[in-house]
Amino acid sequence: MSSVTVSIDPHVHSDESYDGHEPVELILEHAAEIGLDAVVITDHDVIGESKRAAELAPEYGLIGIPGVEVSTAHGHLLAVGVERMPPRRRPYDETIAWIHERGGVAIVPHPFQRSRHGVRQRNIPVPEVDEEGVPVADGDAVGHIDEVDAVEVFNAWLFTGYRNRRARRFAAKYDYPGVAASDAHHLEYVGRAFTDVEIEGRESVADVTAADVLDAIRAGTTTVDGRRAPIRMAAKHYVAAAGRKSGYYARTGAVRSATAARRGVAETLSTARVAAIQGTHRAARVLSWIT
Repeated sequence: MSSVTVSIDPHVHSDESYDGHEPVELILEHAAEIGLDAVVITDHDVIGESKRAAELAPEYGLIGIPGVEVSTAHGHLLAVGVERMPPRRRPYDETIAWIHERGGVAIVPHPFQRSRHGVRQRNIPVPEVDEEGVPVADGDAVGHIDEVDAVEVFNAWLFTGYRNRRARRFAAKYDYPGVAASDAHHLEYVGRAFTDVEIEGRESVADVTAADVLDAIRAGTTTVDGRRAPIRMAAKHYVAAAGRKSGYYARTGAVRSATAARRGVAETLSTARVAAIQGTHRAARVLSWIT
């Protein structure tokens, strides 16, 4: 049977996220240029721009897949392939069930990192396993557990740290597919980590649909790229991203350029304020040591 491999970044933020910075058109353009086949916009608790990006994706030669990073009662969860915003602040298992009922896949992002709202291990619904890691049947309980479809075993913001290694061990223990993602909030990080997904029964990437990608993630035909630096695409990112942003804003006019300039000034001032506060705290700490 024929098969094709597609490269996707399943966790990217646009300027619709409270902490994102880039318009979806620019993200799509950049993703296509660096060789990705799909990028999933997963803004925090909003889905409008993700849906628009999925509609625009074919214009850039990409597979359009909508998604969102939803805040549950127990931590963040990626809902990939859904067209509606999941209810916020609901228990993790209820949110997983909601995603499945609407044909999406549920992926655990940056697990166990509480500083970034990662879910605690005890809140991820899993079957009981024996010492060999084999699920232990407890009546019909195993069949009624709504489990996640995949675990983000490499998040580029964490790089090769402890949390990534722990995520890999957790995914291996319960036989969950692993994915890698950039979790990008700025353009130059898009694709810094990505997932290769093998699609059975397709002759070329052009034949692959969003449903094919979701099915392949569920089936576990995924491999991750991002375990070492620099990775395959890294050399293309940093110089190219700056030029691409300049070209994009030049094409899209003064209004977007002015907005970008204002945002840049605000970010600079914010950074300066944080630096000043940190400097004050450090100075006070040093004084406390010598007085």
